[in-house]
Amino acid sequence: MTARILIDAARELSAAVDALPFAPPVTHVYNPLDYAWEVHRSYLERYGDGRRRVVFVGMNPGPFGMAQIGVPFGEIASARDWLGLEGPVGQPRVVNPKRPVEGFACSRSEVSGQRLWGLFRARYGAPEAFFAEHFVANYCPLVFFEGGRNLTPDKLPMAEQRPLLAACDAHLRTVVGALQPEWVIGIGNWAEKRSSEALAGLPGLKFGRVLHPSPASPAANRGWAEAATKQLTELGIWPS
Repeated sequence: MTARILIDAARELSAAVDALPFAPPVTHVYNPLDYAWEVHRSYLERYGDGRRRVVFVGMNPGPFGMAQIGVPFGEIASARDWLGLEGPVGQPRVVNPKRPVEGFACSRSEVSGQRLWGLFRARYGAPEAFFAEHFVANYCPLVFFEGGRNLTPDKLPMAEQRPLLAACDAHLRTVVGALQPEWVIGIGNWAEKRSSEALAGLPGLKFGRVLHPSPASPAANRGWAEAATKQLTELGIWPS
């Protein structure tokens, strides 16, 4: 069963990255595959079974999305009301007081997730219709903070990146091997680069990217759904 492979792979990834050390300026590291495991497992069980034509790959969790509930791009309202996910959420081993984990009670909206799942909801209606051909994963499961600031994995020193990327590459290869997609689409440039490097040499696999939906991106703020739709139709993934 594909979902079982994804669940086992996520557990293996969680254990691998938990063992890695990170030095200042990183002050806190969250692993939602640990404290939000029940919800993440539910996501994989419900939406990760069977082959998928397209796998979207994000960078790493956002502080108000997957960091809160363990769902990739997990904007609370989208995960709860559209994906129908719920479950208990614990706490990181060391809590960052500037970025508390409140689970489904988090009142902040993860704009990237709101945009991403909002587009899929507008286009497909029911989540089952979207997941019949698509899946959404994150490349790296860890959240890094420098005080109250989110620190993305590409900003880590190379000595810290190398073992992290090795674990994440291995996990992505397992995910793609299980789902057998035709396309892997990076959500943003870095996710596309990491995906193409991790999966290099796999026969018949095609790569592309969509604009990252982050509110930090001026281009995304000018109409992310329209831009992403245009990119996916130009690639031939979605019909025009």
